[in-house]
Amino acid sequence: MLQIIITDASGKQRKERLGDGTYTIGRKFFADFTLADKSIGKSSLKLTVSKGQCRVQSVSVEDNFEFNGVSIPVAENVLDDDLIVIGKTRIQFSSRQDSKAPVSRVQSSAPIAAPVEPPVASRVEEQNDGLEETYDGGGYLERIEYRKTVQEQVQQQLDKYQRENLNDMHQGQLRSKATQLAHDIIQTRRVQIPANVDQQILIEEVVSESIGYGPLEPLLADNSVTEIMVNGFEQIYAERRGRLQKTQIAFINRKSLMAIIERIVSPLRRRIDEGSPLVDARLPDGSRVNAIIEPLSLVGPVLTIRKFSKQKMCMDDLVQGGGLSRSMADFLEFCVMQRKSIVVSGGTGSGKTTFLNALSESIPSDERIMTIEDAAELQLKQDHVVSLESRPPNVEGEGEVTIRKLMRNALRMRPDRIIVGECRDGAALDMLQAMNTGHDGSLTTGHANSPRDLLARLEVMCLMSEIHLPSLALREQIASAVDIIVQQERFKDGSRRVTSIVEVVGMEGEVISLNKLFEFQREGVDNNGKIVGHYASQGQLPQFYSELEEAGVAVDRSLFLHQELPLTRGP
Repeated sequence: MLQIIITDASGKQRKERLGDGTYTIGRKFFADFTLADKSIGKSSLKLTVSKGQCRVQSVSVEDNFEFNGVSIPVAENVLDDDLIVIGKTRIQFSSRQDSKAPVSRVQSSAPIAAPVEPPVASRVEEQNDGLEETYDGGGYLERIEYRKTVQEQVQQQLDKYQRENLNDMHQGQLRSKATQLAHDIIQTRRVQIPANVDQQILIEEVVSESIGYGPLEPLLADNSVTEIMVNGFEQIYAERRGRLQKTQIAFINRKSLMAIIERIVSPLRRRIDEGSPLVDARLPDGSRVNAIIEPLSLVGPVLTIRKFSKQKMCMDDLVQGGGLSRSMADFLEFCVMQRKSIVVSGGTGSGKTTFLNALSESIPSDERIMTIEDAAELQLKQDHVVSLESRPPNVEGEGEVTIRKLMRNALRMRPDRIIVGECRDGAALDMLQAMNTGHDGSLTTGHANSPRDLLARLEVMCLMSEIHLPSLALREQIASAVDIIVQQERFKDGSRRVTSIVEVVGMEGEVISLNKLFEFQREGVDNNGKIVGHYASQGQLPQFYSELEEAGVAVDRSLFLHQELPLTRGP
């Protein structure tokens, strides 16, 4: 565990302990460490911590920092007592742990100059297997009524404070002011708090509900939680390590839940009300958000958050986790480098986007990549990436920009590869045409239960476009455009695996011909309820290997020997 000591211009210090992960420092309100220092940029430094070692990188050229007195853009392996100066802020590093220093998490937004305690989300212990007691200290349900009373008074005064200081507000100031207001309300006994109620925890909960994500903060901070489901303000579920569990936390009322939803969608210029009762959005870290309210929802506002892991999963991580075999990973990485167009198929929550991210790492860094999504989720490591995001219609029903429009515009932007987050409608036809007209090596995902089902669904989606083609012509387009289909599945034990990899080899009459290359073969369930099985090649070589060999490209035929690959158990 690494510790940093941040000192502002006035000499006030803040200590933080950093676990493995990536952190940002700057004035932007959703930076992990928000600095009250107007002499630096909104996003200035990126800290990457791994096994107690830290790499510090300047986000922009104008924000180069001083490392031990030398102005540089990147510092590798920062050691004890190394000093970084950015603007008027000093940052020192130490591997000596201070038990009083809070463990930092992504999205901590307290300002350096403000005397604010860390939010309750930082109190989450990932080792805890249950979600029954999400907050330390217990008594969560007993605090709801007191929290409601204090929060209402804090919100009234905070709204007035925001109106009076509209031109000079940031998240750190809001958190500091909300903490001060809640403390004053309790200390002046405007709300009678019993002695058995922990006032510090109560204040933290009030602050997070007033300006943050309320009771969702500890779940968002817990890396073992992958999905959060809010069914009305009184019922919150979480998926943890593949298992769905009901939590013992809740919002104080419907109004509080709606405030959180609006807090999420407003920065993205989305809206949710009775006239537009559903919305797709994302959190600053890329986590996917869907909200739906009355009259479409009969249980009140429903919020679903699919979290993005702080640590981006690479292909090696997926192999180590049992998601596929080493031979399968090597083959797919080879396909990406050889510009084979790949579609990742699977059901909801099967890990398609995560797998697409891992595949994208094999794209050469000298290529221009265009990503097109409904809500930006992909996290590509290459430098030359242009990300496009669709836009819903405004209040007057105008201004909508669909995936299809973005696809057509992307073709005019000289892309080497196009990555579409998901093919859902007539945009599938535009994607196929792009793959067939010089943009081979493109990647996308689609919802389907099997590779054969995916081909049928692509055909149906193409029929949803304005261009009506005969079915045979559509199948020929699909067979010509798609080279590889990767089928993903989420099993009952919560594990996510590649269940098959098939090659699209062309047409046989009016049917698209497939060549199965790899398959996951189930053997049963162990004593812990985990799926047991192994990966096996099917003894078939990809047909495009012959073309590559004729072109002088070395291929590894040993990957496709008809043999069982190492036994793999679910995580």
